[in-house]
Amino acid sequence: MTKHLGEFEKLLLFALLATDDDCDGAALRQNIEERTGRVVSPGAVYTAMDRLQGRGYVASDVVKAPPELGGRRQKRYRLRPQGAIELNRAVRELEAMADGLDDALHAAVAAADGGQDR
Repeated sequence: MTKHLGEFEKLLLFALLATDDDCDGAALRQNIEERTGRVVSPGAVYTAMDRLQGRGYVASDVVKAPPELGGRRQKRYRLRPQGAIELNRAVRELEAMADGLDDALHAAVAAADGGQDR
């Protein structure tokens, strides 16, 4: 049985796609913050990435950073085929649920905020 991706896991997989599929946790955090405005802690990234790796959705390698980046070892992540498949499934599922509901959603938001559409 497939374990469904959580919201944060989806954000991480999208960030991994957006960062050329070979990046460290800091690049993932930066991408999420730039694209969503959501500030993410390093610990949250590493915990979730470990979980995604355990499910076979991402792979990682520990590499020595170049001298201009301090020369320290860093963990770099890449999307595995099963991760792409699962992210695609999750996106298609959300699209299917949202299909045809734009007007209803806008009306619900307008009612909730006193008529000011967001």
